[in-house]
Amino acid sequence: MTSSDGGSGATYRESGVDIDAGDALIEAIKPLAKATARAGVMGSLGGFGALFDLRAAGFADPVLVATTDGVGTKLRIAIDTGIHDTVGIDLVAMCVNDLVVQGAEPLFFLDYFATGALDVAVARAVIGGIAEGCRQVGCALIGGETAEMPGMYHAGDYDLAGFAVGAAARNALLPAGVAPGDILLGLPSSGVHSNGFSLVRRILERAALGWSDPAPFAPDLTLGQALMHPTALYVRPLLALARAGLLRAAAHITGGGLPGNVPRVLPDGCVAVIDQPWPMPPVFSWLAKTGQVAPEEMLRVFNCGIGMVLVVRPGDVAAALDHLANAGLQPVRLGHLAAAPGPASVQIMPSASLFG
Repeated sequence: MTSSDGGSGATYRESGVDIDAGDALIEAIKPLAKATARAGVMGSLGGFGALFDLRAAGFADPVLVATTDGVGTKLRIAIDTGIHDTVGIDLVAMCVNDLVVQGAEPLFFLDYFATGALDVAVARAVIGGIAEGCRQVGCALIGGETAEMPGMYHAGDYDLAGFAVGAAARNALLPAGVAPGDILLGLPSSGVHSNGFSLVRRILERAALGWSDPAPFAPDLTLGQALMHPTALYVRPLLALARAGLLRAAAHITGGGLPGNVPRVLPDGCVAVIDQPWPMPPVFSWLAKTGQVAPEEMLRVFNCGIGMVLVVRPGDVAAALDHLANAGLQPVRLGHLAAAPGPASVQIMPSASLFG
């Protein structure tokens, strides 16, 4: 369209939105999404909505479970370091790890990617990580939204959100049957995961360290590389444990740490007594020392080396440990459940001894 004085009319591209780049991204990620296909998926990317057939996925009487999450200020590190291929795995993990603790099998995933100006290469790297996370847990990436919003984000910045839907047989939902006397097992985390990075960044600022500096706790890596290690995915081993009848409950250790997450899967009248030490990954001891962070605060902010807490019957401990070891995990025994009046709670051994 041309104005009456002969000048050019305004265009969407001039206002900062490139529709062609968005179309190019859709074409670039179609193979990634196709690689995550599983039983139940109907159609392909590009429609107004995504379809999923529960019956084709093998469910006769399912209960749907839905979660949504992000990766917080870990995105700031991804943007500042240019390491974009792992935050997608983080995004999937933060959602599907919350599904599996309820006994649900992740079925499909949708993502939301928002940016000021779409960089197709960056977006493809991020969504490639999402597809990889989905592939690892057998979850289909069936749709999403890419929003280009100039004026809302600084140049080069982007934001992420994820949405996962899973299903469980009605009689297989967790938690179930949790009672005093049950045993607590812990599954190791793969690092800081995706919580507490506002404090991590504050500690690095005070220590005058940058993302390209060698990581004091992992000298073969830079700080950026070490801290961008993705969140562990616990879906397959936990589903196997639950389907073997060996799991009463599980708590994903995210924001709030052990004190804030374990009570969420316990009934009133139960206290989780965590009285056995576990191997503390060097990153947490370094953060505690460098930032002079009190042990109690460390336990509230970070996973501190335990990404998932499991509740099993005393008689099932040996079988559960075998199942987890066969899945390549290194579970540790953390403690037990005891009877206590009032709401569910946690008692942790003298925390000062944990961080050395």
